[in-house]
Amino acid sequence: MRFLISAKIPTEAGNKMVQDPNFLRKLEEYINKVKAEATYFFEADGNRVAAFIVDIQSADQIPVLAEPLFSGMDAHVEFHPVMSLDDLKKGIPQAIVEANSYRY
Repeated sequence: MRFLISAKIPTEAGNKMVQDPNFLRKLEEYINKVKAEATYFFEADGNRVAAFIVDIQSADQIPVLAEPLFSGMDAHVEFHPVMSLDDLKKGIPQAIVEANSYRY
């Protein structure tokens, strides 16, 4: 299942991180290790945020994905299941049938 992993990095930790000459190499290694389909960087609430789209097959992968972000970036980490437009097209008709079955 696809998940968006959001890593919100506090300013102080982010400032230290970008001063590290190995920062980009370490970030790229993480991206390759987790096989991120896409990676985005942006600001939210005044903090740096890194977002990764990854495929998670089982819950035991979560610590492997999260711990480098917690310990390496001092990040606030969140996992959100996401779907593509094709997933939505497939799910909406099923959801309508299911919802209609509960009408009294």
